Amino acid sequence: MKRLSLFTLSLAILSITFSFDVPPPEAFISNGLVNARLYLPDAVNGYYRGARFDWGGVIYDLEYNNHHYFGKWFDRYEPTLHDAIMGPVDSFNPIGYDEAKTGEGFLRIGVGILEKPDEPRYAFSTPYKILNSGTWKVKKKSSGVTFIHALKSEKYQYEYTKSVTLTKGKPELVLEHTLENKGTTAIETDVYNHNFFVMDQQPTGPDFIVKFPFAPQGEFKGKTEKGAIDGKNIVYKDVISKGEFFAVSPLTGYGIAAGDNDFRIENTKTGAGVRIIGDQPIVKVVYWSAAATLCPEPYIKVKVDPAKKMTWSIRYEFYSTF
Repeated sequence: MKRLSLFTLSLAILSITFSFDVPPPEAFISNGLVNARLYLPDAVNGYYRGARFDWGGVIYDLEYNNHHYFGKWFDRYEPTLHDAIMGPVDSFNPIGYDEAKTGEGFLRIGVGILEKPDEPRYAFSTPYKILNSGTWKVKKKSSGVTFIHALKSEKYQYEYTKSVTLTKGKPELVLEHTLENKGTTAIETDVYNHNFFVMDQQPTGPDFIVKFPFAPQGEFKGKTEKGAIDGKNIVYKDVISKGEFFAVSPLTGYGIAAGDNDFRIENTKTGAGVRIIGDQPIVKVVYWSAAATLCPEPYIKVKVDPAKKMTWSIRYEFYSTF
């Protein structure tokens, strides 16, 4: 009950921190074991209207067995701020940016057509102007929400469907994605899920362990002395303080099989655990963490020719270690 009370307090703080003129649309889903709350996409009143992440599937709270897995990890909020977002959120790399001239459009799936400004290179933190946000449809059920993003532009036309579903009888969340190319131009990019885990409001530090099916390697960045690789695990030697981060980027050691797209995060103090399983081979991995969030970020390849479609999924298994 203590964890639940602390989280109730954090929700109160969250509501005070976010001041909405019009409350953003949201949904509540449950399978009797897991309860989750999501913000829904809306070009006018949506919680997230940035140009970096897919607008569908923003989970600001997920609870299982008195453990909470997502929440606010950042200090500043604006609806168009690139990383003012929560939950297991997908981000597609930009398409057509290098070919576009200043003032012309390029594509980010799940966001729309963005205007290229006069800048030396693409930057995910740039608040790009959205020229065409397409249309969103939302289908809600008691245990899941389906988001359908349809986009028509001069060069690209697609229907992107993302379902967020709690599995019946299991403490499991499944993200299912389908990208159907309805245009005449091939769509090719990478996509990753940032996995902004905020577990039981615990600070990132020695109580956390991140487990891989392979021995991770890579360059440490940020507060390099506060994290370490121990065999197949990333561990912490000290707490990551506000304003600091610890990352391994790029992270290597994985193979070409989809079985390496499998990660676990556990907190030894509260017993909260989660396993993240993707069904596609990894093409790149970044691991990033800050004071209040831990983020394994596996990238996969997306390539869809005209009149074709691609599907992929990510499963989240929630558990307690004691």
